[in-house]
Amino acid sequence: MAKIKLHRLMAIAVLIGTAAWVATGEFTSVGSAADSAATPPAAEAKKEPEAVVRTVGVIVPKRVQHSRAIRVSGHTDADKRSVLATRTSGIVQELPVSLGQRVKAGDLVVKLESLAAEAAVETAKALVAQREAELAAAERLAAAGQLPKLQLDSVRSGLLAAKSQLEQAVAQLDLYTLKAPFDGMIDKINTELGSSVQPGAQVATILAMDPMLAVGEVSERDLAHVKPGDKAKVRLVNGQTVEGDIRYVSRDATAATRTYRVEVALPNPERTIPAGMTSEITLLAEPVDATILPRSVVTLSRQGDLGIRAVDKDNKVVFFPIDIVDDTPNGLVLGGIPSDVRVIVAGQELITEGDTVNPVEADQETMRRIMGEAGPSL
Repeated sequence: MAKIKLHRLMAIAVLIGTAAWVATGEFTSVGSAADSAATPPAAEAKKEPEAVVRTVGVIVPKRVQHSRAIRVSGHTDADKRSVLATRTSGIVQELPVSLGQRVKAGDLVVKLESLAAEAAVETAKALVAQREAELAAAERLAAAGQLPKLQLDSVRSGLLAAKSQLEQAVAQLDLYTLKAPFDGMIDKINTELGSSVQPGAQVATILAMDPMLAVGEVSERDLAHVKPGDKAKVRLVNGQTVEGDIRYVSRDATAATRTYRVEVALPNPERTIPAGMTSEITLLAEPVDATILPRSVVTLSRQGDLGIRAVDKDNKVVFFPIDIVDDTPNGLVLGGIPSDVRVIVAGQELITEGDTVNPVEADQETMRRIMGEAGPSL
């Protein structure tokens, strides 16, 4: 009984001592708890991870003078085209040309039977000769004082009327013949010898094929870069490539497409370029200062502009909008890039404007991999 009371007394004593220790508010920390107490939680929350400085490959590209290339689809067309049509009715009496024949301006192409018109001309000529003889006799009589002046004037008027009648007969006879209006080639013949034709019937087509034209249309955006006299290259659908000069640029847009007609004159002395063939026309504007870079360097800015990223003197990433001058097998020809700028050619996908980077000059092996084996070393 006494032993139980002792235990109770000891428990009560421990309880009282613990209560007194807790009431003092002083604790002793050991192990990891002591380390935690040494570093306030608020200080840990204020720590930020260090920014990663990425390494990028850069180059200082070479500057080149390159003509802006504007490519449009088009077709070839004859420089001149004339469809000869009859001006009166009749029978085809002469047809001295054949398909593919070259003719000079003024050469006879078609003649209709014109017996009545020819007879009218001969009659008018005879009448003119008669009136001339009458005038000569009248002038002699008038000079001798044997013919009144009024009668002499009447004879002169008769000669003028006869000459006018001859001119009308000749003009009527001319309606029966069709001649080449310019140097060219007979492309079509729509009649045969002995055929009867009516006024307005198409009988032959003549094409002037030297120079040959390549016709296309440029957009509103490209119109400012194209002018007559600039060079152009035309690749025909058969693989033939011909160089020429821009001859004409329209200033009136096609209503449906808002594009402008362009004509390129191509030398064609042997008439090997046919009319109506599909072609790709490359218009070459005046050369501009540009750089050639791989296609992979072109990216978008935060605002969605097309351009390239580069590194400034403080090794920070900057963005330059570009103007695509040409697209060649060796890469993109770009305008709008300042000289001596360090262009990022490797690693630009992982950075953005304002980032600090570690620029390293790209070696030839890296450039061959980016440009491809066919590309030049920049």
